[in-house]
Amino acid sequence: MALYEVNRARVVQAMLEENSSTKGLILLEGGKQTTRYDTDHEPVFRQESYFHYLFGASQYSDCYGVLSLPDGEATLFVPTWGVDTETMCGPSPEFELVKKDLGVERVFGVGDMKAFVEKEMKRLEEEREEQEEKKSGETSSPKLFLLKGLNSDSGNFATPAHFKGIETFKDVRDDDTLFKCIAECRVTKSPAEVNLLRYTNWISSMAHVEVMRACKPGMMEYQLESLFQHHTYTHGGCRHVSYTNICACGPNANILHYGHAGRPNSSVLKSNQIALLDMGAEYHCYASDITCSYPVSGTFSVDQRSIYESVLQAQVSILGKLKPGVTWVEMHREAEREVLKGLVKCGVLIADDGDIEKAVEKMLEADLGAIFMPHGMGHLIGIDTHDVGGYADGAPERDTRPGLRKLRTARFIEEGMVLTVEPGCYFIDPLLDMALSDDRQKKFFDTDRLKDFRGFGGVRLEDDVWVTADGCENLTLCPRSPSEVLDVMKGGAWPPENDVLPELKRAWAMCKEGKMKMLDMKVA
Repeated sequence: MALYEVNRARVVQAMLEENSSTKGLILLEGGKQTTRYDTDHEPVFRQESYFHYLFGASQYSDCYGVLSLPDGEATLFVPTWGVDTETMCGPSPEFELVKKDLGVERVFGVGDMKAFVEKEMKRLEEEREEQEEKKSGETSSPKLFLLKGLNSDSGNFATPAHFKGIETFKDVRDDDTLFKCIAECRVTKSPAEVNLLRYTNWISSMAHVEVMRACKPGMMEYQLESLFQHHTYTHGGCRHVSYTNICACGPNANILHYGHAGRPNSSVLKSNQIALLDMGAEYHCYASDITCSYPVSGTFSVDQRSIYESVLQAQVSILGKLKPGVTWVEMHREAEREVLKGLVKCGVLIADDGDIEKAVEKMLEADLGAIFMPHGMGHLIGIDTHDVGGYADGAPERDTRPGLRKLRTARFIEEGMVLTVEPGCYFIDPLLDMALSDDRQKKFFDTDRLKDFRGFGGVRLEDDVWVTADGCENLTLCPRSPSEVLDVMKGGAWPPENDVLPELKRAWAMCKEGKMKMLDMKVA
């Protein structure tokens, strides 16, 4: 597949830019088929992300892949099975079919891998010695490049490939170079990757619309989750979701990662609540991450609308400023700024002298933004929901201030990045109580008005955005303006005939006959 061929070429180029005389083999180990605890139950397999980036192979577990340097030839090693396993799981992969399907140069059985690596490393060393004799100078010895490095989101390490006999290569093993090269390649997306992300966003957006239409008081949160997964699988072929779905209604939205086993989307929807639904499908291991918020009743109350519009304004403001060269820290601050302005306008916060702009800057200095938006404004997205490279070597370090330290990257924005833009506003009792006991922060509150929002929950709006040469393009196609949201909840058509909020930069598209087609949307 062209997508993975491009990814492989990018990694080879990055390795050669690191050292132009680099020779050797890149060796990656694919994901393993696991079982649940001590049972023989096998959860649905999902390929390891770095392996998928280079080889695809989302349907093949227990593989290895080799990429030759400097020529970039790809060799895949797949398991072969005996009759018992074939009876249970079907025939072993046919090498020629795998080769054609995945666009690699060679396919062998896993059992042939050690001999192949030994032979190739020997060949490369002989070439080096021959070249050295002709040039009468030293050349770099071939290396076996393995993947090892820290994921700054999880705190876990990528595990180097391992197989019986790998100690044979201890003198030529390099665990340092590959990780930084491949992680940096994943920071920006190729056109083919963007097209795949466009698809995952389209099917997930349409699923959100179906859930929005169905939402009504008396339903269970898990019913909304079920409807989303049904739509993305039935109509989009998405067997996996990108993360555990968050279907948080009312005060449950104060739990940022609600939906886990201890809070399993199991509450009843009430008519006076805001529903915050953070759900995204995954297709061919590429993620989407989308959040919609709307009134369960189908009608915004005055307070609900005021908070919703402040978060929407934050999103609009960020999309208007997002382009290569700005910093993600600046974008986070812009989100906090707009949310705080909205809270002043609805009376929760006070601008003593009537100058909202000046008052909000003082609130930011007092770290008040982190009370109402205690998460980062967004993150890189791609093969992983929280994609790699956020705090890579050489990138800006994590800020230590409240709010800013929650950012998953502090990088300068580059063309080709795809990031989530997800401003939010929440009324979380422990954080509010902390603010009310903090001399820097408590002076900004109207404590009587604040009581009206205790138990409110929160609002978050999250879109996936592709950074272009001179701005950005919004891949997410959900209803966002209050009029769009309420119209869809009443059964209105989507996509709409006209774009009432072009400031969101939604790149209108739909899937026809298996291909994404751009739509010519009129501006209202």
